Amino acid sequence: MQFDSTVTQIQVDNIDTDQIIPARFLKTISKDGLGDQLFFDWRYNADGSPKPEFILNTEKAKASKVLFAGDNFGCGSSREHAPWALTQYGFQAVISTSFADIFKQNSLKNRLLPLVVSKEVHQQLREALEANPDLRVSVNIEAQTFTWPGGPVASFPIDAFAKHCLLAGVDEIGYVQQHEEQIKAYEATRFATLNTLAG
Repeated sequence: MQFDSTVTQIQVDNIDTDQIIPARFLKTISKDGLGDQLFFDWRYNADGSPKPEFILNTEKAKASKVLFAGDNFGCGSSREHAPWALTQYGFQAVISTSFADIFKQNSLKNRLLPLVVSKEVHQQLREALEANPDLRVSVNIEAQTFTWPGGPVASFPIDAFAKHCLLAGVDEIGYVQQHEEQIKAYEATRFATLNTLAG
C-alpha cells in the first residue's frame, strides 16, 4: 500500500488530544462529523465561524492525507476520538519524531499511520517544505519507507500485526471475522468433546 500526498503542517510540539478534539465533543460514539471538530478551538472563532488563516480551513489542507507535526504528538488523555477526528478530516498519516503510546495504539487501530522519523529527517522535511510548500511525499506501508523528491528514503517502524491490518484494510474485529470459518470449525469440535461434568 502506497500513497502520495501534499503535506499539511502544524509545527507545534506536545499537541495533546484535548487540542486535537476538545473534551466537549466526546459524548458521541459515532465518527460522523468529527472531522469538522478537529482542532476546534484553534480552527474556529468564538461565534463558530472558521478562521480563514488556520491551515485546516484551506482547500489545500482538505486535499492532504499527511499531517506534519512537532514532537510528542497525541499526548494527554487516551480518547479514541482523536484519531477518529484526524481520519474523518482525511488524514491517513501523521509525521512526528515521537507519539504518545496510547495515541499511537489508538491510531493504528483506526487506520491512521503514526509515522515516526528521526529529528534529522524531520528537519530535512521541514526545510524542503519551506523551499516548496507544494511538495508531495510518498508513504509505502508495505516497504515501511517514506520519501520525497530530492529527499532521503527514510524507514519507519510499525508493529507487524498493525501493518497487516493496514494493508488488509481491516481493524482487529475485521481480522477476527476473516477467520470466521476456522473459528466455527474449532468451536464445533470443542463443544462436541467438552465434558462439563469433569472437574
